Amino acid sequence: MNLRGPKAKISRRLGIAVTQKVQKILDRRSFPPGQHGPTTRSPEPKSVYGKQLREKQRLRAQYNVSEKQLRGYFQKAVRSNQPTGDALVATLESRLDAVIYRAGFARSVFAARQYAAHGHFEVNGRRVSIPSMMLRPGDIVQLRQKSRECATFQDPRLEQQTVPEHLLVDRGEFKITVQRKATASEAPIVCNISMVVEFYSR
Repeated sequence: MNLRGPKAKISRRLGIAVTQKVQKILDRRSFPPGQHGPTTRSPEPKSVYGKQLREKQRLRAQYNVSEKQLRGYFQKAVRSNQPTGDALVATLESRLDAVIYRAGFARSVFAARQYAAHGHFEVNGRRVSIPSMMLRPGDIVQLRQKSRECATFQDPRLEQQTVPEHLLVDRGEFKITVQRKATASEAPIVCNISMVVEFYSR
């Protein structure tokens, strides 16, 4: 199950903007939701466990993954030859919805998940509808011909997003080429990955 609920409320609870749209709301009301938020509740967890939990929830929100999925990705990262935190981020960045979002074909990871689930994209020439599909270096993601005239994908604001170096984007052909795996430093996320590793290593 993906993350559900009002994105502004989720952002205020976690202290980060999970979409570009809610950043303005977070600027005005950076305290946690609730009628007593600005006066009696501290946004900063006091215990080590609370801090680890918040970082884990931040990571979940920024990739729109369930607890079961994130735990599975962590277990996969532990078995890899890379540092666990780096491998975890690389795995999350390899998801189809994350690639669509990072390449600038969606305004948020939530929108990217919906576009992928509705079958707007092809991977290596085959239509897919699984947002969690793992992509490998050399894979080509392309917007389907029937979807290219959609106003959603013609939004000029999409071109303002910065594309990471591990992806090669051809906007004229609506094509994304995965050149290599992403590194942890390339992922534009707000999260202390080491705390996430500590949380799952308890």
